[in-house]
Amino acid sequence: MNYPHYNPASDNRPLSDDELNELDDLLAELPADETMNIEALDGYLAALLLAPKPLPSLPGADWLPAIWGGDREPEPAPFSSGKQRKKAVMLVLRHLHSIATAWTQHPDGWEPIFSQATDEEGQDYTDAEDWSAGFLAAVELAPDDWAPWFEGGETEEWLAPIVALGSVEGLLTNASLAERDAASRLIPDAMLAMWAWRQRG
Repeated sequence: MNYPHYNPASDNRPLSDDELNELDDLLAELPADETMNIEALDGYLAALLLAPKPLPSLPGADWLPAIWGGDREPEPAPFSSGKQRKKAVMLVLRHLHSIATAWTQHPDGWEPIFSQATDEEGQDYTDAEDWSAGFLAAVELAPDDWAPWFEGGETEEWLAPIVALGSVEGLLTNASLAERDAASRLIPDAMLAMWAWRQRG
């Protein structure tokens, strides 16, 4: 299967809210257990944009199939048709462009797609576990390249809440909703800081 490369100079329009909901529904309807939900996809794409190796240099086949758990025979499983696969790819590429556009043009208006949890008293909390797991799935595509960023300095600090929430060994796996909420709320500013740092260098 041939997949397009990501082209930051493309004329792909950012997704509207309705189209984002359409992508969410499309992913939720795929039968593969490994398919990412929309929160994990959002984190996965964010990590790809921040990755040590520039995303435009990676073939689409290196990162797109992981979103739905990989390509399997018979073609085009897990999609119902080649048309559905093409639609999913284009929506994903446009959402990727949406994130990059927001970070570049109006970072203060960017909001990651996090889950919401409610406690027994009806208090709402933000929970970035799925988002963080998606982010770390992208890290696993090139762990050696990412490793130095987890081992000190500003990058380790920026990535710490993602590790705490999204990894198997995460410190917040069994934490309270309030603790998970506090860690989740660190992530947006950390990602914007990391994006600005990446653009400088």
